[in-house]
Formats: sequence, C-alpha cells, structure tokens
Amino acid sequence: MKGEDLVAVLKVRQGGRALELLYGSEEVERERQRYIALAEGVSQKTAGGNFRVFSAPGRTELGGNHTDHNRGMVLAAAVQLDIAAVTAPASDGKVFFRSTGFPDVTVNLTDSDGRPDLSPKREEEGATESLIRGIASEFEARGVRVGGFYANADSRVLKGSGLSSSAALEVLVAKIFDCLYGDDSRPPVELAQIGRKAENVFFGKPCGLMDQATSAVGGAVTIDFADPALPVVQKIEFDPMSAGYALCVVNTRGDHADLTPDYAAIPGEMSSVAGFFGESFLREIDLSTVLTHAGEIRKVAGDRALLRAIHFFNENCRVGDMALLLREMVSAQGDLKQDNMARFLDMVNESGDSSWELLQNIYSPRDPQIQEMSLALAVSREFFKERGIRAACRVHGGGFAGTIQAYIPAGELESYTKRMEVLFGTDALTVLRIRQAGAVELNFE
Repeated sequence: MKGEDLVAVLKVRQGGRALELLYGSEEVERERQRYIALAEGVSQKTAGGNFRVFSAPGRTELGGNHTDHNRGMVLAAAVQLDIAAVTAPASDGKVFFRSTGFPDVTVNLTDSDGRPDLSPKREEEGATESLIRGIASEFEARGVRVGGFYANADSRVLKGSGLSSSAALEVLVAKIFDCLYGDDSRPPVELAQIGRKAENVFFGKPCGLMDQATSAVGGAVTIDFADPALPVVQKIEFDPMSAGYALCVVNTRGDHADLTPDYAAIPGEMSSVAGFFGESFLREIDLSTVLTHAGEIRKVAGDRALLRAIHFFNENCRVGDMALLLREMVSAQGDLKQDNMARFLDMVNESGDSSWELLQNIYSPRDPQIQEMSLALAVSREFFKERGIRAACRVHGGGFAGTIQAYIPAGELESYTKRMEVLFGTDALTVLRIRQAGAVELNFE
C-alpha cells in the first residue's frame, strides 16, 4: 500500500477493530491519529513504496524476578503500551530508523563493495545501531538475506519503566525484517531469541529471554526456560480488572545510568553458586542441596550470592503457584474467585519481599542514599494499611532504579495515584492493560 493510500484509509476510519484489540476501545481514535502521523512521516522520507505497519508491545513482569537467566520460570504479560512503526523497504542496503523524541539512526548493512557488513562494532555498542545490525546478522545466520528499510516509529513504552522498551524495539525490528525479507515465517519465540542475541552480543548487555518472548508472543504467559533453546510458553487468561483491581506501575524517576554492573552481578552470582556444584545454572540443582552446603558456598561465592540463590529457588516455585491460581480463576466464580485473587496478591507481596530482602535489587549498593523504589514500596504498604485494603506491590523489572508494580482496588486508584504523585510527580502512575497480541503486522485494507 502506498503512503497516501494508507493515510486515506486511516482517515476514513478503517481498521478500528484492529486498533481496539491492541489498545482498547477508548484509545482507538487517539491511536488512529498516531498511525496517520507516522504514515505521513514516512511519506516525506520516501515517495511511493510498499508501506507496511507494525507494532510490538512492552511487557510487565508478574512473577519470576530475575529467574529467566538461570533457566527458571517467569510469569509475564504484554501490555497496551507499544512501539508502532510505518515502514517501507529500501534498496540501498541501509536501515533508516526514526523514532519520535530520539535522534535518527542509519545503519549500513553492507560495506563499500556491497557485501554484508554484519559484525559487532565497538563504536555502536550500547546504541540502537547495534541492535539493528545484530538482528540483521542473526537473520543472515539463519539463511535469510536481509535488506534495508525506512521506518517511522513512535514508542509509548515508558523509557526506564521496567516495561522493556529495548525488548519491544528488538522484537519490532525482528518482525519487520521477517515480514519484509523472511516471508513472515519465524515463530514468535525465534524472533525473541534473535532480539536477545543482538542485545547480548552486539549491544553488550546481559539479559534473559523473558522480555523479548513476552513481547513477541503477547497476552499473559508463563515461560519455562529449562531448555532455553526451546522455552515452553503457555498463555493464561488474566484480566485483573475483572477481579476489581487495577494493575499499574509507578515510575519513581530513578536514573538507570551505569546500572549494568548491578544487573550483571545477579546472574553472575547465581551462576557462581551453581558453579560450586559444577553446574552452570541454578535450575540444574535444588535448594536443599544448596542449604546443605551453605557454609562452604558462602566462603567461595559470598553471602549475597547465597541469598540470591535462595531467592531464585523460592521465586521459581512461586511462579508455578501463581500460574495455577490464575488458571483456576478463569473458571471460578464468586467467593472462590475472590479467594484466589486474595492469595495471588499475597504471592505478589511475597515476590516483592524476596526481591527486597534476598535478591537485593531495590537500590544500587553503590549509592545507598538514593532509594526511590524502597520509598515507593514502603509508602504503598502504609497506604494499604491506612485504607484497610487488600492490595499488593513489588519491584518491577530489573530493579535498582525505575518502577514498582502495584495491584490496587479500582475504587482506591484515584487516592493511590495522588499519594504516589506527591512523591514522584505528575503522571508517575500508569495503569496497564494486558494485550493479547504480541508483535504483529497490522492490515488496514
């Protein structure tokens, strides 16, 4: 579809159903205007062309804090906040990526002789360019000869929020390459693996696969990484609002700069405990074995590593229990459903306690005077007690700075929002809606 045709179709209100499924009925018109603006932006960059439209969601972690990188289980969900892009293929071997509020990015995928230039580049490490090149490299390694494209994108995934804007970008770019050059033949988990490889090797950041997998698959899911090459992904029907709760994140406005060493220390220390037994990952041993040798382990790996290992085992079991409760809630009615939700909230709080006390990713140990997330969690708990409500809160995402997650009774949401805004400013709280679709190409014809 040509750019002017896409704009014309959107202006006559086509595609409303597709937009409603991604964003909810109340956001359809706002999103329509967003896509019109994106299409017009690409039209200014390239005349004509086969315009195609893509979206990849951010994700919220519901359970399984820092378990994926040691082959554990996670519970997560795609959300309505996404990265959307209008694209057109380019014949010059270059990717031009424009995103609202960010500098334009150009990546030349070929050298001066027209041969693929897809090796990691030190000067691109930590930048969007590295992710694009890394994803292209992975497609080439899998037998897909990729080319360039233009993209005009806009991200609603709050940066630094723990909603995984980087994973959404990776999955979006992978989906674009797959649809433009790979016949849309890659399953969602493979797109996630491609994105993770780019982030690990080209971008230079260690991470698990949870973020990319949730964004690629969509919906609420459990993911078992016992075999990371073939993770088991199972969808769960879960809508907190149907049980009377708003799922939200609170942005504490923390600074994520220079936190990579803190993030990297967690899988490193967990692996050091596994290494005591000659294994690479904690999933390959069990808690009782670790506790039996705790005195020896702490001498070799240190106390914090031992505490983080205990968190892993408990959190991994907790994910299975949380998933079981959610599955029961789908078919349960009345008191049973409320009882299950109450127990689910208890486990959310238990997860938060474990992250705070054992995993220790609520603030950076290098600057203990700055503890925005600790403050947000403490004030949230006081709010719950003051109002006499059943609610829950926990760290959200990687931790050390950023956001907390909370489940708030719908009737208390306004009061809770005001309490958080006193501490962290206007618009600190964002209500999330679970989105059933993962990375998708939208058809407005």
